[in-house]
Amino acid sequence: MTDKLSNAQIAWRAAQDIEDGAYVNLGIGFPEMVAQYQPPGRQAVFHTENGILDFGEPPAAGEEDWDLINAGKKAVTLNPGAAFFHHADSFAMVRGGHLDVAILGAYQVAQNGDLANWSVGAGGVPAVGGAMDLVHGAKRVAVITEHVTKKGEPKLLDHCTLPLTGVGCVTRVYTSLAVIDIENGRFVLREKLPSISLEQLQSLTGTELFVPGPVADLIVPEL
Repeated sequence: MTDKLSNAQIAWRAAQDIEDGAYVNLGIGFPEMVAQYQPPGRQAVFHTENGILDFGEPPAAGEEDWDLINAGKKAVTLNPGAAFFHHADSFAMVRGGHLDVAILGAYQVAQNGDLANWSVGAGGVPAVGGAMDLVHGAKRVAVITEHVTKKGEPKLLDHCTLPLTGVGCVTRVYTSLAVIDIENGRFVLREKLPSISLEQLQSLTGTELFVPGPVADLIVPEL
């Protein structure tokens, strides 16, 4: 495998596209890192489906309040003006279309925007959580993920082979190698690591990448 971005760097890149004041839900695990990398001068309002709006930085070790946790059971802090509420009200926010962005992880993404991120099939442990609501309730759905699996198999495909979380819901994918939009049923390459050629990137992708013009270099800081 060629050079690739770390999870922190992928999260940083995704954070740069969140608009100031946006209401954002971050998936459990890796996507939670996005909250750490808000650009200077911008402040997103982060939502967690177990019932918090506008949580803040993780508390210092030893200072956790375990009555304040996110959906991934990690301790959080509250920003001034934050609110917490019943999870039924939280899902009403999701289903009512009040979230601007949901950023989720993925096992597979199809070129038409289908997402598979809750089950690896037979033998796996299913854990759909609130993802099926988020992919249809948020105004925009983005994915952050490694470009290939640990076995080197493509995650970006013609069609998902794993159980779907949502149909036609993803509009942008941030991977360890590239930034790719989903438009008109195809993957449109926007940015790639300067160290990888287009031919190499295509060989690691399970379907055709559409290149409408010059591709920007994917440049991120060391984290």
